[in-house]
Amino acid sequence: MTTKAQPNDAAASDAQTSTKDGKTVTVTLFKSINGTRESHRATVRGLGLRRMNSVSTLEDTPAVRGMINKVSYLVKVV
Repeated sequence: MTTKAQPNDAAASDAQTSTKDGKTVTVTLFKSINGTRESHRATVRGLGLRRMNSVSTLEDTPAVRGMINKVSYLVKVV
């Protein structure tokens, strides 16, 4: 099993680092989404954040920047 996992791990790491310009942004959910608007909750989920203190590394695009701006009171850019 370990021989199968090694090639997949290498491919996964290549996929994470191969962005258009190599620019990424890391966001952390530092405030609970309880009591927030449903659209803001959906935006947090769209950023790949599930629970408090979860971290997600995303491609730095205008769409992602807009999502971060929308829920800026809930997330921090690391």
